[in-house]
Amino acid sequence: MSFDPTSLTYDEAGLLPCIAQEAETGEVLMLAWMNAAAVARTLETGRVTYWSRSRQAFWVKGETSGHVQELVELRVDCDRDCLLALVRQAGPACHTGRRSCFYTAVRDGDEVEIMAPEV
Repeated sequence: MSFDPTSLTYDEAGLLPCIAQEAETGEVLMLAWMNAAAVARTLETGRVTYWSRSRQAFWVKGETSGHVQELVELRVDCDRDCLLALVRQAGPACHTGRRSCFYTAVRDGDEVEIMAPEV
């Protein structure tokens, strides 16, 4: 069965969340948004492409930083309204220079930084 990006369930802005996960380790790296065209571009190129809500433009992960995400596999959740991108991440995934955007934990009611920047 052929996959059609328009078969997914997008929100009123035409977007759905995509979680990026390191394929080798299972580490959750980040969450960003995709529209149908970004999904299609990701599948065509093998480079994960998101839709930047602030810039209203496509955003190829690593295009300027060099910290690219190479797509290994794209998974669709049961409701077809969220994606999981299994990737090979080169360098940090977070714009703060950390491996993951999830570098703050809530422990005993306090926010704790659990990951330092790589660069």
